[in-house]
Amino acid sequence: QVQLVESGGGLVQAGGSLRLSCAASGRTFTSYAMGWFRQAPGKEREFVAAISRSGGITYYAASVKGRFSISRDSAKKTVYLQMNSLKPEDTAVYYCAADDRRLLGLNTYSITANDYDYWGQGTQVTVSS
Repeated sequence: QVQLVESGGGLVQAGGSLRLSCAASGRTFTSYAMGWFRQAPGKEREFVAAISRSGGITYYAASVKGRFSISRDSAKKTVYLQMNSLKPEDTAVYYCAADDRRLLGLNTYSITANDYDYWGQGTQVTVSS
């Protein structure tokens, strides 16, 4: 089992940047593909970004592509979400998640929340206009 703790959220003006971190503890970090999701008030949770177990493959939602960047540091057991050019519509609680389907191989990822086995508690990101 793995525990995930997000940090780095906060209040930022439109056009600004934030970097979210998700620290993992427990089992081997490289066993997991990792993802970021977000949920705005009154809306369903939506996919933001994912990174494969190897770290070599990433994928982004169309709404954040070109502005957000996901990365992972296996030595620190941490996954990051660098968010640039933030917009008010990026306001949400951001969650990191771990996908334990290691038999799929090192270069897979998922954009589907149901494929993820472990979730953090979330961190609030608020972008003011």
